[in-house]
Amino acid sequence: MSNYPRYAIYYVPAPASDLHRFGAAMLGYDAASGDDVPFPAGVVRAEPDWQDLTSDPRKYGFHATLKAPFSLAPCRTETELLAACAAFAATPRAIPVIRPVVGSISGFIAVIPADPPAELIRLAADCVSEFDTFRAPLTETDRARRNPSRLTSAQRAYLDRWGYPYVMEEFRFHMTLTGRLDANRLETVMTMLRGSFSTLGLETLAIDRLALFRQDAADSRFRIARQYVLMPGQG
Repeated sequence: MSNYPRYAIYYVPAPASDLHRFGAAMLGYDAASGDDVPFPAGVVRAEPDWQDLTSDPRKYGFHATLKAPFSLAPCRTETELLAACAAFAATPRAIPVIRPVVGSISGFIAVIPADPPAELIRLAADCVSEFDTFRAPLTETDRARRNPSRLTSAQRAYLDRWGYPYVMEEFRFHMTLTGRLDANRLETVMTMLRGSFSTLGLETLAIDRLALFRQDAADSRFRIARQYVLMPGQG
């Protein structure tokens, strides 16, 4: 069983941005404020069970995973983790820029990059490795929850090494908008979400910040503890 609180390091849009408001409204939850947010009326009319379709991602808030949720190692503290996040953000690096689109990934719908740049893969890999000393080892229960028998051999190796199977070359940047959907609904919902997303007019998106999220108990939602703007540079 995981120990609480748990933490995660995610990319999140700037809190006052249209993208942040879009994601919060679609999930019905704002991880920056901790408040529930009304779903867009048009979405509920089109998909009356939208509350259920978004129940899984609502727990985490609108984000893209850089370092998956973890319990703190016994020798580490939240204060140290906050300081490490600040130091990471202050280290100059090439800031990834993506062209965001709405697509499907493993049966759910998300905002994804049309073509993930190498800088994005490197940013995620750096987060995985540099914050790993803060991660408590996986318990057997936590490992089993990842269904290791369904993973590839490389993914199982990453699960055992980094506590999460979808890292390094297995990493896929995504900002989840729904839970896993039946195939007969996927295209309909994706068409609706693409239409909603297009109203933002968002042609490019700089992945220029990260946030430390905290979950206080197993039945709690994740909430942003602190946000950090990444320092641009050559890296």
